[in-house]
Amino acid sequence: MAGHSKWANIKHRKGKQDAKRAKIFTKLTRAIIVAAREGGADPEYNAALKTAIEKAKAANMPNDNIERAIKKGAGELDGVNYEEITYEGYGPGGIAVLVEVLTDNRNRTASDIRHYFSKFGGNLGSTGCVSFMFDRKGVLIIEKEEGIDEEELMMQAIEAGAEDFITEEEYFEITTSPEDFATVRDSLKQAGYTFTTAEISFIPQNTTRLTDEDDIKNMTKLIDALEDNDDVQNVYHNWEMPEDLE
Repeated sequence: MAGHSKWANIKHRKGKQDAKRAKIFTKLTRAIIVAAREGGADPEYNAALKTAIEKAKAANMPNDNIERAIKKGAGELDGVNYEEITYEGYGPGGIAVLVEVLTDNRNRTASDIRHYFSKFGGNLGSTGCVSFMFDRKGVLIIEKEEGIDEEELMMQAIEAGAEDFITEEEYFEITTSPEDFATVRDSLKQAGYTFTTAEISFIPQNTTRLTDEDDIKNMTKLIDALEDNDDVQNVYHNWEMPEDLE
């Protein structure tokens, strides 16, 4: 139950993104609205909504904002209808990129995404062109803290249904199937553990390095441009980023 973390290599300067509080709240609000619209307003019976709410709380989003988003999704308040779309393409050097969006204007968003890929040395592809290079997994990150027994945590995670357990320098990474994600998360939460990340992600089966300086600069700019777009919820890629950029 140990190995090299591919997730760590593809999380893009999380602190930098977390600092953009207004944009983060916009993205989280959309996720809550869509989850409530599609699965109902009760998080106990809607795993997607429960995950979206927990991510919002982890980002210190006010409870009033969360409740308002749930009501919009449930139809109790007027709200915008957002459409879920996943775009696939190639960044510079052939890096595989998946972009998950929630948009109220498909044409605008498609134009924006295509522009970013083109501007920074990549190209937007067709559905299915890179998604086969990724596995959809639940990811739970627990920071190493005094009092956490690694072996005990590993056994609890395995017994709850985890697929893998990786020990990194500063944290423990637990991966699950998407179907078992909520069960493992809730089991560990009830055991008293807190997560810095708890989400279902696309994990690359293999990662690719870039050696050309221009490719590295353009790949960084492509990710930044995508993440800065309010419609974009998540950006996944198989670039093995240099340590100074993570």
